[in-house]
Amino acid sequence: MTGEHTYRVSATWTGDRGTGTSGYRDYDRSVTVEVAGKPALPVSADRPFRGDGAKWNPEDLLIAALAECHLLSYLYACVQAGVVVTAYEDQAVGTVVVEGNGGAFREVVLHPRVVVAEAAMVDAAVSAHADAHEWCFIANSVNFPVHVDPVVVAA
Repeated sequence: MTGEHTYRVSATWTGDRGTGTSGYRDYDRSVTVEVAGKPALPVSADRPFRGDGAKWNPEDLLIAALAECHLLSYLYACVQAGVVVTAYEDQAVGTVVVEGNGGAFREVVLHPRVVVAEAAMVDAAVSAHADAHEWCFIANSVNFPVHVDPVVVAA
């Protein structure tokens, strides 16, 4: 599957409390993110940046995108390798360094825990993480390291 794919997302600020951005504490960081034909996603800044901690924030979404992209690429890599995956979960962790008014991710570490159908598949399942990492669109698009620390066990 080659070619170019375009994705469109609408982000609308919904946090005007009546005075706009008249002061740093005078506005809410609420935003609605939408993609045509999909449910709207209420998001915010993270709590340390005066956001709503109960909502997804850009940092959460980026780590989630990395984790999901690796997961989907990994499932495909396993199919290609003849590995039957019966369960997959990840506890991804990202570290952001804030300097002045900006900052950047230092790294993200994915911690996938995979269950495969047979013990004979474990080695190939571990190796499939390298292909998945190489194929992940999101990991290929960021300018910080994305590490994968997998555990694979047989059912």
